[in-house]
Amino acid sequence: MKLIEANNIEAIKRKFNIDRRLQTCHTGIVGPYFLEGHIPAEDIKRLLREKPDIKGLVVPGMPMGSPGMEGDYSAPYNVLSVDADNKIRIYARH
Repeated sequence: MKLIEANNIEAIKRKFNIDRRLQTCHTGIVGPYFLEGHIPAEDIKRLLREKPDIKGLVVPGMPMGSPGMEGDYSAPYNVLSVDADNKIRIYARH
């Protein structure tokens, strides 16, 4: 894996046409996919293993219990997939 720091993260969001309602302060690219938000490693591993025909994965907001948001409690949250037509589906439930 290669880490590349970007000074203009907005350009990456535009390149992948990430809906503004789904944007977060954490954006990554792995292979051909974008990753937006606090996505569990297990879901990223599944994404790379299964290689679905989608643009990327999103966890909107900062749900308690998601990676980096551990605390006194966990709230249920969904990891969403976004396809080429910007159709959103539930990819995983946590």
